[in-house]
Amino acid sequence: MYIGEVAKRTGLSVKAIRLYEARGLITAPPRQGRYRVYNKSHVEVLLLIVEAKALGATLAELKDALIYNNGTLDWSRVHGFLAEIKNKLLTQQSDILKRIDAIERCISTLDSCPHIQHA
Repeated sequence: MYIGEVAKRTGLSVKAIRLYEARGLITAPPRQGRYRVYNKSHVEVLLLIVEAKALGATLAELKDALIYNNGTLDWSRVHGFLAEIKNKLLTQQSDILKRIDAIERCISTLDSCPHIQHA
């Protein structure tokens, strides 16, 4: 499929797809005359990039995670990368819950203070 179809399937701009190719995040698709011809695996990797970026991954992190062996993505490395993102998110979740608890304690203290007028 041509780049326009890939853009529709992934929600990425043509410019973004070319950038990811230039940065080595996806393999260079074969050409048919002047046109690049993408396949299903290109779309899968691009969708992975979209999801990883939505989870906060940077292009530099993706570059380290998306390693190709003979043109095939090392999915076990991707698995490890996703596990790292999950662990970071779980740590952030724990930190947020601790902050919420601290705020609740402050609110409780304020609620029990007779000198404060509540809204």
